[in-house]
Amino acid sequence: MYQTIRPVAYEPDPAHGPWQEQLHVLRLGEDLRAALVRRYGFADGHADWSLRLPVNRLNSLLRAMAPGVLATGRNAGTDGRLPWLYAREAVPRRVLATVLGTWATSLSDREDEDEIDGCDLEEVLLADNAATEVRLPTWETEKVDLTETVMSPGGTAEPTQRLYSLLPEAIAFRLAARPYRARGAALHFRVVSSGNGAELVSWPPLRYEHRKQTWYYSARVNITVHTVPFAASFRVHVSTGVRRWVTRPDVRARELSGATVLLDAPLPWPEGPHQGYRLTANTLVYDRRRKEITWRRHSPVLALPELDIVRHYPEPTELLASAEKWINGQRDVAAGIVHHTTFGTHEVGSGLMPRERSELDAWVEEGLRPVLRRAGDLTRVTRSNTPSLLPRSAEKSGPDTREVRKALLRRAALARALDGRSLDVDIVWQAPETRAALLTELPNLIGLAPGSGVAQAENTWQWRSEGIEINVRTRPAGALVDALRISGDRRRRRAVRLAEAITDRCAFVAERMDPPRSEVSLVIAEIPGKGAFATAPDSDPKHALRIAWARQGRLSQFVNPADDHAANTSEHRARWTWLDAFRQLGAISPPAHRVGAGIPGDLQYAALWLVRYTKKGPTRCPARRLVAVRVRPDNGPGTIEGWKAERAEWVPYPQLLLSLAQEEHQDEGAEHQWQQETERQIRALLFQLRGRPTLLLVGAGNLRQCWPRLRNGALARDMLGFGAEPDQPLRVYGEDLRAVLVRDANGRYEVAEWYAHDGMEKIGFSEGVWASAEPENRVFASTAGTPHTVAKLPKGLRKLVPTKECPTAPGKTAWNPAQLEVTVLGCLSEKALADSGREHVIPDRPAEWATLVHQLRYHDDYPPLARPLPLHLAYLAGQYVLPLVDAEQQHG
Repeated sequence: MYQTIRPVAYEPDPAHGPWQEQLHVLRLGEDLRAALVRRYGFADGHADWSLRLPVNRLNSLLRAMAPGVLATGRNAGTDGRLPWLYAREAVPRRVLATVLGTWATSLSDREDEDEIDGCDLEEVLLADNAATEVRLPTWETEKVDLTETVMSPGGTAEPTQRLYSLLPEAIAFRLAARPYRARGAALHFRVVSSGNGAELVSWPPLRYEHRKQTWYYSARVNITVHTVPFAASFRVHVSTGVRRWVTRPDVRARELSGATVLLDAPLPWPEGPHQGYRLTANTLVYDRRRKEITWRRHSPVLALPELDIVRHYPEPTELLASAEKWINGQRDVAAGIVHHTTFGTHEVGSGLMPRERSELDAWVEEGLRPVLRRAGDLTRVTRSNTPSLLPRSAEKSGPDTREVRKALLRRAALARALDGRSLDVDIVWQAPETRAALLTELPNLIGLAPGSGVAQAENTWQWRSEGIEINVRTRPAGALVDALRISGDRRRRRAVRLAEAITDRCAFVAERMDPPRSEVSLVIAEIPGKGAFATAPDSDPKHALRIAWARQGRLSQFVNPADDHAANTSEHRARWTWLDAFRQLGAISPPAHRVGAGIPGDLQYAALWLVRYTKKGPTRCPARRLVAVRVRPDNGPGTIEGWKAERAEWVPYPQLLLSLAQEEHQDEGAEHQWQQETERQIRALLFQLRGRPTLLLVGAGNLRQCWPRLRNGALARDMLGFGAEPDQPLRVYGEDLRAVLVRDANGRYEVAEWYAHDGMEKIGFSEGVWASAEPENRVFASTAGTPHTVAKLPKGLRKLVPTKECPTAPGKTAWNPAQLEVTVLGCLSEKALADSGREHVIPDRPAEWATLVHQLRYHDDYPPLARPLPLHLAYLAGQYVLPLVDAEQQHG
């Protein structure tokens, strides 16, 4: 068992002092910005000239084509006084003027589109006439501290705002200056800018020969800047993996909703330094109006032919047709399409194993010395990694096997959830094998004898045992699961046309299916996967069916048909379908914890999750909905409940799900009003929880959208803050309340990757709870084991430089358990107890509460969960948040 894990994270090294760089800084200037805004506003028909300039493509062009540019500042399109460009060398005037002129040309389609006040913009800028307001801004020199830090009142170190974009770029170029060497091979990296930091991609791509084809892939290194609650230094997270490239795209043009293309082209300018090559990110997309593949509007490749008339740049259709040719380069230009599952299969597997990750990490550490040092290792804080799960060593046969005991537990949980009511189930099937497997697995999962179901009528069965009554009807799916028919009238909003189609499907379901016969009703429907509806956007009927059945008072669980290329998986799919259905019924409880006496025996759990959809959401309708779930492990009926904000009360979990699907779309209003309303709801439910000890679980990366005081820099130990009011002690919201923030990578690498080590000789993974040795530590790491569904691979497997012993290593998929950050924000600490006059109470140990949260990730029926069970239930409830535009808009 490993005793140490190593986060792949770095922090400023106090022994070195500030990391200062002499940089050239350029501000757009208010005069030039105003001239460009007038032009852009006129072109787009805007009367408001204070609008934000669309500088994203301009920034991409400058990063790709202007020598010496390091990074671009934020909000330069809004305020010309803010820093716009950071560069190691000033960009030559001719280069800057040409790029600005080319970009300005794209702002409109007017015949005089390249002119301002009747003159060509590039000529005006190069003329540098003192009589005109439109002039090239002047470069300034500034000594920039790349480790500049501000300490929050709560004790969290935060980098200054510009470092979130500037520092990753500086680190990326620093690392790219030297190759990564392993086993006699050398990988060279290029820099790719991203919205959340910077990325290094090894270039040219590596090759993997398999099945008489060549598959291309690269090493990938992501660099981002983050904070950790109450940490004395901010962190730089470095994550590693594999970037795969498309060579033979197996995709229909209409299915291409957006594919990233990284372009490699030399600088067209003879002057200036020739260092720090980048790969420029562009996007391919299917234009439904023109019915062809094209470049997305802000892709810099659109303007490159204007800047470089010598070289040939790929056209979208040409690139798709000859992807392998372009990845190998045409003259001086190369382009790689980043692989996605939309393009079909790829024979190179994703991910890296821990040994290779540790070697890349050592290369990064060497490259960052002496300005940054490695963040400290974390050590194990407990040996109680799991709750009271059923032992896996039970005999495989006999009356007390593990599977038999699991079935008895499920049956007891189902009986508690039903509370004497019968369960009415409709199975809507497409394949007879699926129907048969579902009927077979139901009694198996709840410990009833095979064939114990009693036929009541044609296609109807009943199971009864120990207070449980389950009635099942089966019927062919037929037209119920057909694709939705979306109106082709593009004069009407997409959300309106989709809502109309959903309403029609709801009416069809109501016509074909009788109302449920029981208070607790469930539909299990076999429905084609997303790929079956890819050619017709929004035609997938899944969400329409969920709404239709919810309106009838029925929960819904979906199962996809078996893959034609896979082995028979009917039993496996049926098993997981029923388990998910039981979860929706509330027939699931966390196993008893094994933390110790420091956890109150009557503790309840409350979890908060924000569901937030944009116009790209499942119903093309924006939505924001706070979901709260309460779990009372010691209770009988009603163990799992949801918060009904409209009535300010807790209701059974299935009732919460049905109500979410039936809610009408509401205007979200202004951002601050919505935040105020959400925070009011949180305060109201906290008041309802005051009656007993409560552990409040909050998805920090998720909830801070509606609860801004969850931002790391706004946190204070044992305090909660709302709105603009001062922080209040946690006891104000409940004398026995504890609050724990849970954070994952959140799609932005917010939590560092890791690997376990034993003196760096043995590298691998390990499950457990981990922490630094700092006194009064409140931040912990929760790591789970590798699920049994993941292929077991050697920890030392190398994919970037395969060994002779395993030449097929690139084809292996490497799965790495993610770290879950657990911050014990509020507990009964010594100070909190003293401030409340409760010195006689034994103080909490934060490590015990972190261990409890870790153990909530485990359940006998599931692989380790990504989140603790109460938060998992709140997150999955979001599947029922399916708002539609109102009836007036549908028929307007």
